[in-house]
Amino acid sequence: MSLQSLTQAFLLVKVIKSRFIAFFLSYFCNAQNIFFENLELEFLSMGIIQVNNIKLYAFHGCLDEEAKIGSEYSVDVEIKADLKKSSKTDNLVDTVDYVHLNHIVKEEMAIRSKLLEEVAQRILDRTFKEIPMVKKAKVSVAKINPPIGGNVEEVVIILTKKR
Repeated sequence: MSLQSLTQAFLLVKVIKSRFIAFFLSYFCNAQNIFFENLELEFLSMGIIQVNNIKLYAFHGCLDEEAKIGSEYSVDVEIKADLKKSSKTDNLVDTVDYVHLNHIVKEEMAIRSKLLEEVAQRILDRTFKEIPMVKKAKVSVAKINPPIGGNVEEVVIILTKKR
């Protein structure tokens, strides 16, 4: 093989290599831009609905007295969902109905449990089962003046779940 042939082969490899690198970088950058655009669009269209300080009387706890006497509770629910459509249509079917969220909380709080963690998890599970547009949810269940042998205003359990 002559020196000229080797030089031509070397230049050809160099051109192919630089075109491959250019193609790869172009593809990678476009893929990255598409990813970040989708991430931005998802972030921009997400909204938050909060139903705060739902006051209830229930019978949760490990003590027999708690099952008989009961306690006051406060529940907060925060959900994240795409609210872009509902913000334009002004139609209840295009959003998460907070009356439905309140209903789920009331029904699940009426079912006795030893632990608040189990109650909070049931609320999350039902929310995701019954309201498909919920992407993420956080539930806080607070027992007011718990019987723990001290002057404690409340104990709070916070659980989150995402689709």
